[in-house]
Amino acid sequence: MAFRLISPPPSFHRFTCHATTVPPPPQISTATPISSTPQPPPLTCALHCPHFQSCSGCTHELNLHRPVILEDATNFFRKYGVTDFTFDTCNLWGWRCRAKLAVRGSSTNPLIGLYEEGTHNVIDIPQCKAHHPNINAAVELLRQGITELDVDPYLEDEGTGELRYVQMAVTTHNTSLPAAQRYMNGKVQVTLVWNSRNENSHGSDKLIALANFLWKNGGPQSRLHLIHSVWANFQTSDKNIIFGNRWRHLLGERDFWERVGGIDVSLAPSSFGQANTRAFDSLLQKLQKYVPYESSVTDLYAGAGVIGLSLAATRKCRSIKCVEINKESKVSFEKTIERLPTTVNSSITWHHADASKDPFSWLVGSDVIVIDPPRKGLDSSLIDALKNISLVVRKALSSSERPNSVQEEKRPWVLRANEASVQIKSKLPEANITPLVPQTVIYISCGWESFKEDCKSLLSSKAWYLEKAHGFNFFPGTQSVEILAVFKRGPQKKKPGKKKKKHSQGAARHK
Repeated sequence: MAFRLISPPPSFHRFTCHATTVPPPPQISTATPISSTPQPPPLTCALHCPHFQSCSGCTHELNLHRPVILEDATNFFRKYGVTDFTFDTCNLWGWRCRAKLAVRGSSTNPLIGLYEEGTHNVIDIPQCKAHHPNINAAVELLRQGITELDVDPYLEDEGTGELRYVQMAVTTHNTSLPAAQRYMNGKVQVTLVWNSRNENSHGSDKLIALANFLWKNGGPQSRLHLIHSVWANFQTSDKNIIFGNRWRHLLGERDFWERVGGIDVSLAPSSFGQANTRAFDSLLQKLQKYVPYESSVTDLYAGAGVIGLSLAATRKCRSIKCVEINKESKVSFEKTIERLPTTVNSSITWHHADASKDPFSWLVGSDVIVIDPPRKGLDSSLIDALKNISLVVRKALSSSERPNSVQEEKRPWVLRANEASVQIKSKLPEANITPLVPQTVIYISCGWESFKEDCKSLLSSKAWYLEKAHGFNFFPGTQSVEILAVFKRGPQKKKPGKKKKKHSQGAARHK
């Protein structure tokens, strides 16, 4: 059964997305080509956050719409033949829909925020301008609960205390509201990271009391109706790791849904989700244009399969193969499949596997490869496989020429991936064609320096050329840029230029 959150618009005070002492921000055109000459920035594109400099979250207070890194990106892509690189500015304030915050201090003066740069001193950030306003409101409610219930924040040096961290995630998927109102009326899923082994350990009574406080004062029966659900995660490690392996749903809706890329996406609190929901949706809409209809797609580093499943729904892909190393993403993938449009008729599989192990096996059978690696970039084995794509072609052709021979799979990592896979069969008849090999690679990058190295490595092989590149402002206030790059097989095609008119010898003599 699909759960829907239905409530009247909340009447509580909301934090504004930018300081009220400055004029509203200008309407900046999105996805426009980048000029090589920087334009003077309007003053309204400043952060205006009282926590800037003390908080490590934002590194730049001015020019939120144009990170300095853009000049480097523009020059880099021009060098490799992409002269129409565009940059989508996205929302500049109130964009963060997912936040992991440390809880320190004392029960009478709790500090809820981020570490000061280079230290483990937590900076309280109650008026963060990057946060969705309802995250700030939920943090304030949590602060009240900690004080009223005498909950002890975690003390790192002693390893004592009760509440270590909190994760706030906003869902804007409320179809009972008009689309224009859904974002600002988003509800917050709260995960309390508790300093104990499980819910039966000493101090669990305070955990339940704090969860009930949040639900009573922020749940659907409250005046605010701010809270979507409350979860607990149990963590006792003395290492700098936020989450433990044990999760428990305490109150509210169990399923957390978001709408991105044209589909409803289920995200468990343990699974990865993009912090900037609107910017991610813009990226997916752009990405879809580079995937031909009825393609066969492999989505590497797939997470819960959001990218692959959005392509299945919007591009009528013949097959979608998602590969992800985090087994926690499997449940979210299965729930998302249940909400796909009935018109989707793709063969869909999800594999719990490491894409760096035997990458050739993941490349064969698809003509489009989508890769969305962590900040460190691609694994060297995958880079090598893409650079030597001709080997993939020969391997695919040789396997197709074996008459009715099916070899028994013995590689342990492939066997484990198959055992943990999820498979949805297509109703379409299987086509008897030569096995597909990649013709397009779509690279999504959150690490600019690692992307540059990966890009140069791919292009050095001459097996690929760079066709298009786009930038997205996923993290305004930082020197980070999300890149969508499209690589095509083969040497780069020369763009047609204007032919010079030939002058007659007589005309030349008169000059």
